[in-house]
Amino acid sequence: MTAETPIDPRFDTIRDRRGTNCSKWDGMESLFGVSPEDGLSMWVADMDFAAPDIVQKALADYASSGVYGYADSERGLQEATARWMQTRHGWTLDPDHVLSTNGMVNAVALAIDAYSAPGDGVVVFTPVYHAFKRVIDAAGRELIDCPLRVENGRHVMDFAAYEAIVPEHTRIIILCSPHNPGGQVWRADELRALADFAQRHDLILLSDEIHHDLLYPGQTHIPMAVAAPEITGRLVMMTATTKSFNIAGAHISQVTIADGDLRARFANRKKALATSPGAFGILMAEAAYSSEGAQWLDALMRYLDGNRRLFDKGVNAIPGVRSMALESTYLAWVDFTDTGMDRAEMTRRIRKGAQIAASPGESFGPRSETWTRFNIGMPRAQIAEAVERLQAAFADLQ
Repeated sequence: MTAETPIDPRFDTIRDRRGTNCSKWDGMESLFGVSPEDGLSMWVADMDFAAPDIVQKALADYASSGVYGYADSERGLQEATARWMQTRHGWTLDPDHVLSTNGMVNAVALAIDAYSAPGDGVVVFTPVYHAFKRVIDAAGRELIDCPLRVENGRHVMDFAAYEAIVPEHTRIIILCSPHNPGGQVWRADELRALADFAQRHDLILLSDEIHHDLLYPGQTHIPMAVAAPEITGRLVMMTATTKSFNIAGAHISQVTIADGDLRARFANRKKALATSPGAFGILMAEAAYSSEGAQWLDALMRYLDGNRRLFDKGVNAIPGVRSMALESTYLAWVDFTDTGMDRAEMTRRIRKGAQIAASPGESFGPRSETWTRFNIGMPRAQIAEAVERLQAAFADLQ
């Protein structure tokens, strides 16, 4: 390998996760019909890498005590979150404004419950993370679908078109920043346009920024709180360590709300529903937000950059197939439209031909039936194997 594709044993070691109650591998056959014995799992958004040593040590030290009682305080995590956001993203926040939840989806669900009523509208920009729809539907709210356009190889928001889509009973708008599944890092002007839209329609803006640390060379994530400070009174910021440091099972996220009224409403819903993160998650997140965690994250992104380039080169060599250029995340969004295949044939080739479990495009919303999302957060050798399998499965197009 060249210096452009660095090898790091922390990420290059293949770890067998089968038989460990691992959703990504042990659940792939029931969901996709792909056996974990000879298939590759490239669907759910967790990586096949061990967490940073400092996180493992913090967890091991705590586990060795043998006593797992209630956590005394979240103050250490609040302060670590504030330091991290200032250092990594130029966002100055008050630690007292940070509340922790039992994961990001829990945070979204609590916010929907706190700021809207059954029957109210909630805007999402599709294609988008599928859990938003699940929560909105289960809460009895109306999902307002504002479709993204693909323009010059990336997703863009079309606010002129959205003016005619958003009804008066809409209360909330959800942004995924950086975007999942497209991997876009939203630009400052795009964020400000969204802020203006939220103000015009009197909407609470939930900014899910869980992928904010996963940035490729040349990319800068701008927190919505930095891009549009004028909407503080309607802004709910959502961040987490879970994607950045591969600790999704910790179920921990941070919700930062500068406005006192909005924060009180959110905190009251937490109290009413008696929901809070566990001591293990708090411990792991605080350890991750450290200088050692930052060094690990920088190494991770160098490695993922090599994966990204290898995967893109391979799939883009298949006629009619195009991977959207990733600016962030480890989730490649691949367009099979120009192969001329319908969803059933494309799926058959991916699952039966290549024996790869990947996320179907339609799960992210309408108009994405000929797209598929592939998780490239795995050792380089498995990325190379996935490329070979896909090229073989679509070999008749060569």
